[in-house]
Amino acid sequence: MPYYTPPLRELRFVLHELLDAPAELAQLPAHQQTGADLIDAVLEQAGRFCAEVLHPLNRSGDEEGCQLLPDGTVRTPAGFREAWQRFCEAGWPTLTCDPAWGGQGMPAVVGIAMQEMMNAANQAFSMYPGLTHGAYDCLLAHGTPAQKALYLPRLVSGEWTGTMCLTEPHCGTDLGLLRTRAEPQADGSHRITGTKIFISSGEHDLAANIVHLVLARLPDAPAGTRGISLFIVPKFLPADDGSLGARNGVRAARLEQKMGIHANATCVMDFDGATGHLVGEPNKGLNAMFVMMNAARIGVGMQSLGLSEAAYQNALFYARERLQSRSLTGAKAPGSAADPIIVHPDVRRMLLTQRAYTEGGRAFACWLALQADRADHHPDPAQRQASQELLALLTPVVKAFLTDNGFLCTNLALQVFGGHGYVRDNGMEQFVRDARINMIYEGTNTIQSLDLLARKVLGDGGARLRAFGALIAEFVRRESGRADMAEFITPLAELGARVETLTVEIGTRALRDPDEAGAAAVDYLRVIGHLVFAYFWARIARVALEHPDDDFHRGKLAVARFYFARLLPETESAIRGARAGASSLMSLDAALF
Repeated sequence: MPYYTPPLRELRFVLHELLDAPAELAQLPAHQQTGADLIDAVLEQAGRFCAEVLHPLNRSGDEEGCQLLPDGTVRTPAGFREAWQRFCEAGWPTLTCDPAWGGQGMPAVVGIAMQEMMNAANQAFSMYPGLTHGAYDCLLAHGTPAQKALYLPRLVSGEWTGTMCLTEPHCGTDLGLLRTRAEPQADGSHRITGTKIFISSGEHDLAANIVHLVLARLPDAPAGTRGISLFIVPKFLPADDGSLGARNGVRAARLEQKMGIHANATCVMDFDGATGHLVGEPNKGLNAMFVMMNAARIGVGMQSLGLSEAAYQNALFYARERLQSRSLTGAKAPGSAADPIIVHPDVRRMLLTQRAYTEGGRAFACWLALQADRADHHPDPAQRQASQELLALLTPVVKAFLTDNGFLCTNLALQVFGGHGYVRDNGMEQFVRDARINMIYEGTNTIQSLDLLARKVLGDGGARLRAFGALIAEFVRRESGRADMAEFITPLAELGARVETLTVEIGTRALRDPDEAGAAAVDYLRVIGHLVFAYFWARIARVALEHPDDDFHRGKLAVARFYFARLLPETESAIRGARAGASSLMSLDAALF
């Protein structure tokens, strides 16, 4: 059975040494009292909960899965209801929510660190509160005062949970094709009719009520995405005081039989004249839902980051213990029949790849969460806007780059175990299965790549990208005089210049043929992802160089050197692929495939 130890030392390094999060938060009136001691205390307790309560249920939950009962309800695996009760009693759902609605008001950067640990311990469980928090964010931004008063305190406490109902059997990402209907009623409500698929946490026995946020069309709605509205559709119809009344016309018709995340109830949901209430303006539902969708995309990136950390921990332990063959340079454990496999160069390549992508992803994700805190709470409107633009630019990167890397890392962990990874006993195959969905849902990684290139970069003439580039340029300028930083600064600066040239080239070609953007997008996102990681690994190296006699920091420096030597060169092939153009993809007639 795999094990998991919360990476508290790693989190302290990122939050305190690398990002100096307490100093950043001190600039925000809402978080001025969130010092290092408080952050560490919260994360220590969170890590203990994840390791002691959630992690022991990860494998058993995967093996048992969820069960759809004859009455249309879903039973979660053994132990999940009790874990949910303990989760709520400890106040974890309230961690980063607004105190006005019963939250603790902790910053997003603390919440993102807890997300990582929850996902490492039990991704399937973490999806129940994750989607609930997304529903909270959406209603906080777009709900009426009455809707907020009724729903937010109960979503915050975990008494009720939330879902996001977008996809339908005939349409996935193309929401302009959705058919779910919303018929206005005399009392101001709407009757919602249609079928939604792939609804995570759509039905379960954890909470008293489930609040579905549903995209649907009003009778006079324009075609396409301009005619989509958003509705609250609760499982049980609540009174104004929150007491629960009749069962609404929404049922789980089927549980999806999935490759992974078996302990999360992924449902086909039938809405049969269910009572719903409009959220926000008519025909503006997609805009409102994007609040939840963007939060979910960052959350999915954290799912893969957590899995990467858990898989790496187990692969490292195994590589230190497993004896097989002798080192090519002579016996390293002469008292044993063979050497531990960690002495072999390719095993080290696999372990270092996992470590570099995991630790780089943690730095990136925590920094991005700080941008969210600044966007919400900085007293200077210009600073709020600047952070919001960075958040918008890099959300598709945190989703796609971290999930691509997460699948790679879990596969490498399985490979370190060899045949023992391919069997269920050691748990590596569950990490691989769970990680695979993260590249697909909440917008496939190709969709994220198109969003980055077409909307976030070319859509504003590269303004957001230049703003991020300015951060890199300032760091390069500041560190360029240090000889010991040259091995990190030089390739970072070179990649920044190449990205600028590549972006102009693709943008120019896309003006003539929009397929050029589609053909380049996936490679382009990999390049931008490495630009982000190179920036953070250079910053990590800068901190590590200040502690030459400390083993922890020497390890950071060694991984930074590995990243620049072994992983960053992927950008060479990705840039070449992005420049290859659309003709090699589009010239073959579809009938000839």
